[in-house]
Amino acid sequence: MPKLIRLCAALIAVAALPVAGAQAASSAAGAVPSAKTLYSDGPSGRYLVDGTWLRRLDPSNVGLAAGWQKQPSIADWRPTAVPNAWNAGDDSITSYLGSVGWYRKDFRIPPGASGRSWVIRFEEVNYSATVWLNGVQIGAHAGAYEPFELRLPKALVKAGADNSLVLRIDSRRTINDIPPARNDEFGQPQGGWWNYAGILREVYLRAVNQIDITSVNVRPDLRCPTCAADVNWQVKVSNLGSATRTVTVAGRFGPKRLTIGKATLPPGASATLTKRLTVAKPKLWSPARPYLYDASLVAAVGARTVQRYTRHVGVRSIKVDSTGRLTLNGQRLDLRGVGMHEDAPGRGFAIDNAFRDKQIGWARELGGLVLRAHYPLHPYTLQRADQLGMLVWSEVPVYQIPNPQLAIAANRARYVASVASMVEVNRDHPSVMVWSVGNEMASTADDSQASYIAAATEKAKALDPSRPVGIAAGGPGNNCQSAYDPLDLIGLNDYFGWYTGESGSIADRDLLSETLDVARKCYPTKALMITEYGAEASTAGQPEDRGTWTFANELIKFHLDVYATKPWLSGSLYWALQEFWVRPGWDGGNPFPAPPLHQKGLVSFAGAKKPIFAPVARAFKAVRQVGSTR
Repeated sequence: MPKLIRLCAALIAVAALPVAGAQAASSAAGAVPSAKTLYSDGPSGRYLVDGTWLRRLDPSNVGLAAGWQKQPSIADWRPTAVPNAWNAGDDSITSYLGSVGWYRKDFRIPPGASGRSWVIRFEEVNYSATVWLNGVQIGAHAGAYEPFELRLPKALVKAGADNSLVLRIDSRRTINDIPPARNDEFGQPQGGWWNYAGILREVYLRAVNQIDITSVNVRPDLRCPTCAADVNWQVKVSNLGSATRTVTVAGRFGPKRLTIGKATLPPGASATLTKRLTVAKPKLWSPARPYLYDASLVAAVGARTVQRYTRHVGVRSIKVDSTGRLTLNGQRLDLRGVGMHEDAPGRGFAIDNAFRDKQIGWARELGGLVLRAHYPLHPYTLQRADQLGMLVWSEVPVYQIPNPQLAIAANRARYVASVASMVEVNRDHPSVMVWSVGNEMASTADDSQASYIAAATEKAKALDPSRPVGIAAGGPGNNCQSAYDPLDLIGLNDYFGWYTGESGSIADRDLLSETLDVARKCYPTKALMITEYGAEASTAGQPEDRGTWTFANELIKFHLDVYATKPWLSGSLYWALQEFWVRPGWDGGNPFPAPPLHQKGLVSFAGAKKPIFAPVARAFKAVRQVGSTR
């Protein structure tokens, strides 16, 4: 039986079978998506695909072709909300290794003018997704932590009737994926955070009235703090209609209004419009005054507006000066901040804006100015960082990739594509201070790692020449790496005195100071930051007892005191803000482990500030982070 016929039969069965499954299906049927979004910047015509979805697991984990033949009965569908991580709360090794699941959403097209095209947007799915509309496969995507869109074929869209959206999601990863699925020499799974499965961020339905603004880049360039700013627009427009249209795109920059450009587009064609504007005396964005310009756009065909695009940007410069110090608007930085994961009890990575606000609030209470994750943060988090004057270390999940995997050209191309996606999606955010192309790669970079770093850096700079490109290295004790030559900024992950390292290389914390000095000699003109330091702490005890609050407090103070003697450091980021799930069997070097929980967090997984929170806050607030005189 052909795959399409099997799929249609399965969908017909959903509507036909009674009892629990049919009741679940009816609760999700016919809903019109809500005319709202979880973040404001972006195109008009977005509808949040909210309400009740249906979900079911595929315990056989079979391949795609066989999946429809061996699906459970309709009674195994369960109502759920999206975002959703179907294995949140399940700390088994099976949960971590991944599985196959299905989602279904029946919806009706929002009312409005006829002739519109429709696009479905997924903010994040982990890991690979295959998507059907009304029984026909319309696309697929592989890769977490990045959004993707699919155009809904007009012939498939039903006006005034239910449309059925179905996803098959496979959260199993391989050694070639990002982040990779790896095992240690004993066959135990490795990895730095839990492999949550499902639709982990929200889904939107987008209405397109013939013309779609498919990408926007508004880049202010500031040569010096007192200079005029050159604002550069790159706006891509596409004709999704059936007739040739002439589209005019107009914009604004604060009170200034201007025409970006005009293009005549046949059906299916695209064009990129460019414009430059000089702003004589710009208001600069900074943590003390996070001023944002309204840089929104309007696309029109004749006198009729067909799409609007909301955009807010900040004018500021982030550069590495001639002495190897990171600067903001010409002022030296000595930043403090935290690493984080978007992980909540019972929800995994499928968190909401209220939880995002809570995490941002903790970081600000600490006095931290920087947020860092091992993947691009949610658009709402970046939007709030823009508004609050926080900075973001933006990183792709090219995490602990072994050199043999980097030696595969197709893998390197996929990793570089991930960098491109991060930059293209987030480059208009003034809060983003660096594009990080990886974390904890092999300590000795071979030719394949050098090739990846060079290609990723070149791609990031081509798409956005206004920011530094960096990497989070495995530790300050690595040998000088010529592979890092293309980079502007190097982050050093420092666990001296907590982990032992290879052959005990970082067991003695007294070696930290001289090791940092060696790193500076290796990279005298690059900006250096500490991107991780910390200790697991889960109980009371004596200062010499590992795993206690007092031990962690003393070790953190030791590290901060050492950093204070290195005036060339551009800052340090504590790892991590809050506890999160890592992997089965994780102990993190703690004599009192609670696997899979990472216990270096300043806030517990349940949301309680730990005894190490207040001392870290005092240390952060004692530092002049912008305009450092060190």
